Amino acid sequence: MQYTRLGATGLSVSRFCLGTMTFGLQTDETASHAILDVAADAGVTFLDTADVYPLGGDLTTAGRTEQILGRWLNGKRHQFVVATKCVGRTGQAAWDQGASRKHILDAIDASLSRLGTDYIDLYQLHSDDPSTPLDETLEALDTVVRSGKARYIGVSNFLAYRLARAIGRAELHRLTRFVSVQPRYSLLFREIERELLPLAQEEGLGVIPYNPLAGGFLTGKHRIGTDPTPGTRFTLGNAAARYQERYWNETAFAKVEALRAIVTEAGLSLTGAAIAWVLANPAITAPIIGSSRPEQLADTLPAIDLRLDDVTRQRLDDLTVEFRRGDSAR
Repeated sequence: MQYTRLGATGLSVSRFCLGTMTFGLQTDETASHAILDVAADAGVTFLDTADVYPLGGDLTTAGRTEQILGRWLNGKRHQFVVATKCVGRTGQAAWDQGASRKHILDAIDASLSRLGTDYIDLYQLHSDDPSTPLDETLEALDTVVRSGKARYIGVSNFLAYRLARAIGRAELHRLTRFVSVQPRYSLLFREIERELLPLAQEEGLGVIPYNPLAGGFLTGKHRIGTDPTPGTRFTLGNAAARYQERYWNETAFAKVEALRAIVTEAGLSLTGAAIAWVLANPAITAPIIGSSRPEQLADTLPAIDLRLDDVTRQRLDDLTVEFRRGDSAR
């Protein structure tokens, strides 16, 4: 495993972050703990979760993933950098969602309880909440950090202009500053290269991209003309429609086949090449790799040592450039 600093902080993290959103619905607790064991044995020290997980669940399952992770962390919490997120709906009350001061302060305490820890290393906004003033959100997060309940704060799924404004407001009011951003990024979704990644580099933000394999689509296991594969994110509860809308289209299928031809010619696997391509971007800190079975990590973990030659990388760039412009099929 390789390690790097998280953005401009002094915090060292593994260059792979293990995502846990399958834990508790797609993957039972025994398999979830086995996945964590395999990742830890490989040197992964960076773990990401959220209070609304597992993916595909509802209010009856929200928080289950943090509980599963918390039980595994018992007795070894100090060995890992733990990141979680808030903003998504976690209860029936109108205030059980969003980035208000009330919800953030409630949510951090609930996450700490489920994870069985006194602190979160990286506490992130899961998405933007335009209905709450940024200053209120930033002041609440500053309270969380100053109270010792979180070490650092970050965001996920933010537009570049909103993140830039948040950074500016925090600096103006001398509040705790965001240190990272967690966006969707892969060969099939490159829009963040236009504004978000340059902003992250200029501001010294760590970048922790999720979906580097496009929800498993870039493994090449799916085939056009067939129904979505049972047991994958494309059939998983309330997440199925979202993943099908993102990737289950003729353009994406055609790109995967073309990508497969390029990487096969280079003697590589599609899975490894897709992850190596993300890692090769100098703006990227640690891609989030997910798994629903322990053996799947055997395909993703070796990519940490894979280096794409310049010709292969350029061919992958050229083939998927339309996904950078944002004018690909939807």
